[in-house]
Amino acid sequence: MKKKLCLSPIMFFFFFFFTSPVEIVCYEQPMDGLKNYRQLELPGVLGPESITFDCNGKGPYTGVSDGRILQWRGPEAGWTEFAFTAPNRQREVCDWSTDPDMEPTCGRPLGLKFSPTTCDLYIADAYFGLMVVGPNGGQAQQLVASADGVPFGFTNALDIDSKTGVVYFTDSSIRYQRREYMFAVMGGDKTGRLLKYDPPSKKVTLMFKGLAFPNGVALSKDNSFLLVAESSTFQVLRFWLQDSTSYNTPEVFVSLPRFPDNIRMDNGGEFWVALNSARGKIQRSGDTELDLKTVSGWYFDDPVGVKVNREGQIVKVLHGNKGEELDSVSEIEEHGGYLFMGSSVKAYVGVMQL
Repeated sequence: MKKKLCLSPIMFFFFFFFTSPVEIVCYEQPMDGLKNYRQLELPGVLGPESITFDCNGKGPYTGVSDGRILQWRGPEAGWTEFAFTAPNRQREVCDWSTDPDMEPTCGRPLGLKFSPTTCDLYIADAYFGLMVVGPNGGQAQQLVASADGVPFGFTNALDIDSKTGVVYFTDSSIRYQRREYMFAVMGGDKTGRLLKYDPPSKKVTLMFKGLAFPNGVALSKDNSFLLVAESSTFQVLRFWLQDSTSYNTPEVFVSLPRFPDNIRMDNGGEFWVALNSARGKIQRSGDTELDLKTVSGWYFDDPVGVKVNREGQIVKVLHGNKGEELDSVSEIEEHGGYLFMGSSVKAYVGVMQL
């Protein structure tokens, strides 16, 4: 059995000005993210933001900087094109692009998830809204690009109810687009929204608005609640889904020392939360500068991801070991005894054997 260390969550309040329950929570020793680590290098593109596997367990699949979704087919075939999001996409202009200014033309797929009921791939494209493509790939179809008469500005992440097929997704800002994300984060923008889309009725519903850069989303194993990473406030919110009135009263599920990005549930019903920020100093709007290097304790040294249980307690910490490989982790997907790590800026998918 691994040795465990105990840390009172009240330390979070002391260091990060968050309210936490007064209890002692025990964590396992942090996992070294560079141990048993390798990389799946991308072919001339960047930013494998989100990672998913299809209904047959094949993959990973990931969206990249030139607007395409690529599929990993093994070390011999490597990455091959599976789908793309932009309508009337011009390959001579878009293929292999790493220019953020080309994203509104070429598309920028972020959140990805195969529906467990239809095996269609649902895509949150930052510029073209919520989209879907069949199991054989190709041109993705736009499903919805606005809600309550307000266009999506920055469609970001999604998850799918395994029983109903309802898609939950985030619009990080109605004011700033993806390539302007730092203005939203540093400026304290609170125009983000949580939405849901019902495939049979083709209806989109605004669940909650006024969020500070809502990012990753993840349903619980029994679909009773939904987690939303509110990146600008360094916390993950929980929305109970029993009835629509609960949408109006989200609760803080867990507070974190770095920007939470995407959230993925593992087979056991716990959640990997990617912690995406620059190493060392980070700045929150309205707060003094926080220097992680000056905070003693193993937990605050270099966390690039945490696993959180159903009660909101951190049970594992993935340590970046101060290596450049994991300095911008956007998602952690646990699959087949491995962790697959995405990034919004890197040119590879990181893989770590558990």
